Amino acid sequence: MNALAATNRNFRQAARILGLDSKIEKSLLIPFREIKVECTIPKDDGTLVSYIGFRVQHDNARGPMKGGIRYHPEFPCGSTLGKKEAYSAKARYGLVTFVDDDVRILLTDPVDPDEVNALAQLMTWKTAVADIPYGGAKGGIGCTPKDLTTSELERLTRVFTQKIHDLIGVNTDVPAPDMGTNAQTMAWILDEYSKFHGYSPAVVTGKPIDLGGSLGREAATGRGVVYATEALLAEHGKSIKDLTFAIQGFGNVGSWAARLIHEKGGKVVAVSDITGAVRNPNGIDITALLQHKDATGKLANFNGADAMDSNDLLTHECDVLIPCALGGVLNRENAGDVRAKFIIEAANHPTDPEADEILSKKGVVILPDIYANAGGVTVSYFEWVQNIQGFMWDEEKVNQELKRYMTRAFHNIKGLCQSHNCNLRMGAFTLGVNRVARATLLRGWEA
Repeated sequence: MNALAATNRNFRQAARILGLDSKIEKSLLIPFREIKVECTIPKDDGTLVSYIGFRVQHDNARGPMKGGIRYHPEFPCGSTLGKKEAYSAKARYGLVTFVDDDVRILLTDPVDPDEVNALAQLMTWKTAVADIPYGGAKGGIGCTPKDLTTSELERLTRVFTQKIHDLIGVNTDVPAPDMGTNAQTMAWILDEYSKFHGYSPAVVTGKPIDLGGSLGREAATGRGVVYATEALLAEHGKSIKDLTFAIQGFGNVGSWAARLIHEKGGKVVAVSDITGAVRNPNGIDITALLQHKDATGKLANFNGADAMDSNDLLTHECDVLIPCALGGVLNRENAGDVRAKFIIEAANHPTDPEADEILSKKGVVILPDIYANAGGVTVSYFEWVQNIQGFMWDEEKVNQELKRYMTRAFHNIKGLCQSHNCNLRMGAFTLGVNRVARATLLRGWEA
């Protein structure tokens, strides 16, 4: 089951629990708008290359749409082809532009459209669960950032912004960084958008601090994961300092979660990323591991832990498993072997529905992604608020407000779980869907 099918399934279960009318149910599933644009730029060597930019805007009943912009290839995009290859690609994809006899440019869809729709929809429910006044969106460009120079990435970002500037905005759709993009990408979007609409720092979040970015934003998703974990463990009479943790993914989210868990006395016994995996049953010194990763670019050869197979991390002995990387990593093949008592979904859609059932039968408590990784979008909301007010917060206030939002959201989810006798995933979906449905009805959009 792909991400969209799984998300739709969870939505429909929540809709049944809430007794939603079929018309409102249908209207909540259909995206508000899907945008696809061609972005042609000159490369540094003077050749032209084209890419497909896209944006799915799912729902705006509760406020402006919100979601990341990713630069990531699904197919080889922007490829210059010979005539025979180009005709073959045209037959397969229908997206080939013939510029002249010497230059033929293949345009391809950047990602699976079902995945983009699922991620946009998840943002709608996630922002509602966190009770911040946004809807959901997702988008980006099909490209390989490491194959482009900084000047080429800047030109591509500016052309994309020129194509969609009338469809995003402070009160319409507020992008943020995602895979393959960063604060500099947001700075280029802000500058290009401002050429058309005047200086508008609140049009994007995740910006550099010098352009109105918020303190605490870099650590926000990982910090939110830790606050969510604390709220869940407190419900079970436990605390971070008493437990062991295994963390899959040591990028921004995983490294911050590991660092903060380590600071709070938790014992991180295993960590993995795309470069490898390490374990230490007595606990890994996360500060030393971060220094090693910064120096070498990988986890391998770290003196404070033993190497292990990355594939074994998800089934490693621990109390709490935190998948922070890819979707679908917990499935029917490995769910039965998971030894953790708690799973905190820091990644989007890491547990497929079959694994969900297997783990639930084993008594594993799963904290769902639409709540657990909401710290990033919550602090993005704080950044947006600060930009609109023109009044910036100190980092202590950002972190205090984040903890308040994450803790309150958990108790709201638990309330729904108790009143509808359901698990945390269905409690979170029911909470989010109910808030969006109520806003839709109050605005008279149900027809």
